[in-house]
Amino acid sequence: MVKATATVHGAISLVNAIANQKGATLGISLKVEATIETSPGKGITIQSENKSLSSRLINKTIEKIVSKKELEENKITVSLYSEIPTGYGLKSSSAISSAIALACAKIFKPKWTDQQILLAGVDASIESKVSITGAYDDACSCYYGGFNVTDNAKRRRVHFEKAPLNLIAVIFIPKNRKRGNLKKLKILSSIFENAWELAGKTKYWEAMNINGLATASILNSDPKIITELIEKGALGASVSGNGPSIVAITKKENESAIKKIFSTLEGNIIISKVSNKKAEVYEVQS
Repeated sequence: MVKATATVHGAISLVNAIANQKGATLGISLKVEATIETSPGKGITIQSENKSLSSRLINKTIEKIVSKKELEENKITVSLYSEIPTGYGLKSSSAISSAIALACAKIFKPKWTDQQILLAGVDASIESKVSITGAYDDACSCYYGGFNVTDNAKRRRVHFEKAPLNLIAVIFIPKNRKRGNLKKLKILSSIFENAWELAGKTKYWEAMNINGLATASILNSDPKIITELIEKGALGASVSGNGPSIVAITKKENESAIKKIFSTLEGNIIISKVSNKKAEVYEVQS
């Protein structure tokens, strides 16, 4: 029996990649832990308290790394623990697929590079239909932490740097999970392109604010909230991913003013530090 545990963190959007397949993201400290354990037999068993996780995504990710022959010879037990709410645009599926890929690779493909591990999760996300673009931008910030500006179509990181550690993410999780029509984001593709170019020049907060106003107007949020958050000290504010969560990045001293704006809405608030932590894995022989 062999056991490996991987830890990967979540992320938030600075620039949504759906319109142009070009995105920008920032790592946050909410985490996912995946433990893969092998024993004689065959089949994949998933253990998790979160019932809304995509077992298709988990199975696909494992199949990208473990050969058919090895799957016939090993029973694989997956244990998942996640601090990231699923289905709110906080990159839970990218964090989960990356953590599973990393733990599997530790056991079955120890020579694999970070990029190979990352792409296994990205490909599994597309094939299991949890992501339209494969979310290479999301996967990069979950895996590497910090700021990541990416070209998802080319699967390339255009820019990467560590984030200042004196920043926090104030995340609003609305009670109403309704999302807008994602296809309509393409109407504003030139605006997202401009935001992406700003992110590439390290003008992250300008990029995030433009993205916030553009996505809020389409994805069932009120753009006025973005303006109010900036007014109260948010460096950047935006719908994260395809929503419905809204995130404000700010310094600690503005936390209560930002929370006050969110407290007028129905939902929960989560506070998370920004994260520069790279994904980690360790193996236990048993």
